[in-house]
Amino acid sequence: MEKIKQNSPVLLYFNSSKKWLIKISKKESLHTHIGVIKHADAIGKEYGSRLITNKDKYVYLLKPTIYDYVMKIQHGTQIVYPKDIGYIIARAGIENGQKILEIGTGSASLTSCVASIVKPRGHVHTFDVDENFMKIAQKNLEKAGVSKYVTQYKMDLKTAKKFPESDFDVALIDLGDPWTVIPQVREMLKGSGSIFAICPTMNQLEKLSMALVENEFTDIESTEHIVRNIEAREGKTRHSFQGIGHTTYLCFARKAFFGRELKNSSESKNSDSTKKKSKKAK
Repeated sequence: MEKIKQNSPVLLYFNSSKKWLIKISKKESLHTHIGVIKHADAIGKEYGSRLITNKDKYVYLLKPTIYDYVMKIQHGTQIVYPKDIGYIIARAGIENGQKILEIGTGSASLTSCVASIVKPRGHVHTFDVDENFMKIAQKNLEKAGVSKYVTQYKMDLKTAKKFPESDFDVALIDLGDPWTVIPQVREMLKGSGSIFAICPTMNQLEKLSMALVENEFTDIESTEHIVRNIEAREGKTRHSFQGIGHTTYLCFARKAFFGRELKNSSESKNSDSTKKKSKKAK
């Protein structure tokens, strides 16, 4: 039985649209439209218990998941939503102990989720060029409790001549022009390593797919994920009028070796042999 104590993270749940993510502090209170919630009243209670406010409303004391942190994250940029993150993790086979490359940290929603999967033996190396976004990302990583499994770099990999790390299992790209870093990503990935790129538009998706083929990636797949919530109630179950529709397109691929160098070498040898035979004939 896990009890709530000072500094424990708690999700105060009233309903699906009214919930608050807090860290318990004895002297603090949360003032809401459903009444005042004193942090001290939660101390010593088991997760899952409920508190009554001064307006006779109640909230449940839930233990936050990484999903809750992502949905309550401080936005510096557009975030990657859990509906897309879940597919990225499953399709790329992200697991504990892996070494992950991320280009475009943003608000660190994807970073936080991936770090929660690869920890404690794995690590996420994330690159960005905007210091303000990086500061927001650091705060969000700390709130989610995964900052020690993430290293941030202020570096533009598009122009970098040397890379601080290599042999990555998976590469995640969240840039406006992801095709520009595909050669660099290929160099940093292990053989058969996976790549996932986030593309808001189909034009970006098309350019990216062309770059992936040019740089010898295979198993290329482009998808879009739509979540439709259902309000299930006795006698009146229906689709929700609210929900998350289109957010982005996802492009997956794996590093391969097309044998172009071998083919070119063979063609070159055959060409030289033909020239020698031609000279002898003369």
